[in-house]
This record gives sequence, C-alpha cells and structure tokens, in this order.
Amino acid sequence: MSWPSANLLAQSALSGLFVGSLYGLIGLGLGLSWGLLRTINLAHFGFVFGGAYIAYQINASTGIDPLLTLAVIVPLFFAAGMALHAVITRFNVSALNTLLVTFGLTAIIEATIQAVWSADFRRLEWRHGDVKFKLGELFVPLPELITLFVALAATFALWGVLRGTDLGKAMRAAAQDAPIAAAFGVDQQRLSMLLAGTCAALAGVAGVCLSLSFTLAPSQIYAWVGVVFAAVMMGGLGSPVGPLVAGIIIGVSEALTMAITAPSWAPIVSFTLLILLLLVRPGRL
Repeated sequence: MSWPSANLLAQSALSGLFVGSLYGLIGLGLGLSWGLLRTINLAHFGFVFGGAYIAYQINASTGIDPLLTLAVIVPLFFAAGMALHAVITRFNVSALNTLLVTFGLTAIIEATIQAVWSADFRRLEWRHGDVKFKLGELFVPLPELITLFVALAATFALWGVLRGTDLGKAMRAAAQDAPIAAAFGVDQQRLSMLLAGTCAALAGVAGVCLSLSFTLAPSQIYAWVGVVFAAVMMGGLGSPVGPLVAGIIIGVSEALTMAITAPSWAPIVSFTLLILLLLVRPGRL
C-alpha cells in the first residue's frame, strides 16, 4: 500500500472538517432534545431531510436562492417541533418510548417524501454550487464553507444563550431538577416548548445545508443516524459545543481513513471512537 501525498491528506482532512461540521449541525438539535428534554427524537433526521427537500422544491419551482428558503423553513419547523413535543407531553411518553414513537414518525416522513418526490435521487441546482476557493494547493467549496460557518454560528449562539442568559439557565435548571426549578418560578412547559421548536428549526437549517452539498434520496435518512448519534454521545448530551467538536473529529478521522486505506473502512471510525471513549471514560455520558 502506497502512502498518499501530503496534499491529498490535507485535502482529505479539510473535506472531513466540512462534513464533520454537518454532523455537528445535525447533532446540535438532537443532543439538546435528548439532554434537556429527555426526548430521543429520531424524527429529527426526518426533519433534516424534510427541510432539504422543501429547500430543493422551492428552489426548483421559483429559482429562489436555497439560503433564502430558511425564511420559510425555520418558522415552519419551529411550529412542527412544538406540535410534536406537545403530543409527547400530552400523552406522557417516556424517554425510551419517544425513541419508538419518533422512529415511527421518521418512517412516515420517509414515506411522505417518497410519495411526493419519488425514490429517485434529487440534486439541488444552485448557481453557486460549483464555486471553489483556492487556499494554497487546497480547494475550498463554497457550499461546504457555508455549512461550516452556519454550524459554528448556531453552536456558539446556543452556547451563549444557555450559559449567559437567564433563559438558558432556566432551561438547564429545569432539565436538572424540574420540581425545584418550578418552585423558583421556572415555567418548564413554556421553556420545553420553546426548546423543542428550536431543535426542530435547527434540523431544518441542517437540511438546507445538506441539500447544498449532497444528493438527496428518502432512504438516505437512516444513513446519517449512526454517525450523528455517535457525535452526540461523544460530545455529551445537552452540550451545544460537544457535538460539533466530536463531529469534526469523526469527519476528519473518516476522511483520513478513506485516503490512507479504503472508503469501506470509514464507517468503522465513528463507533470505534465512541467505544474507546466509553472504555476510557465510562461516565462520560
């Protein structure tokens, strides 16, 4: 086996950074929902692809820039997230059962996407989609660069809200000890609805970023579940920064593995890293 060139390794690491930022962006809402709402929301992946297909359809029908579709997708998904959480709360669904309920919802979303857009592959045609910048010997695609900036902005905005505002402190207090937080006047129901809507809106944002760089097919929903789950668990449940850091580590590791060995080895990376983390720090989660 010949060792790849330094330029190939650097380009692979850069590509891994970009895809890892998408892992982190998708995992951001999932991790907050799991850690602060105690909802294991598999429908989050359905929301991501729903956002991607809506951005694709609006762009294909009107020619509107896909980034501008966020003006429709964010409020729409915010409302959908609140509605889903209201149903889960109304029927007092346990944390484990939310996994089953939202898995069923994901299957419904996949079937709906397939009924509307068929199982054929779809590609969003964006006039800036082929734009690349050159950084020395490396190429930086504009869509992936936008995804990285969006992931960083969303991550640190939420980190600032959760750590530096009364609203964020109230959310964390309610997640840690709801009865005590309620005794101090925290409206847990209102905050949980707000957080659930925010998590779903983040899924819609991630979907738009996904559509900028990847070909879409309904069956691909499940292809993202394992690696994003690994990023969320490695980064820590309820942490806004952890999934992004873990996602980038996984993305770069996968890309370097593909460059050095073969693409078939890449899927092993995320779960190997997760197992090592659990062995070294079993209390990490």
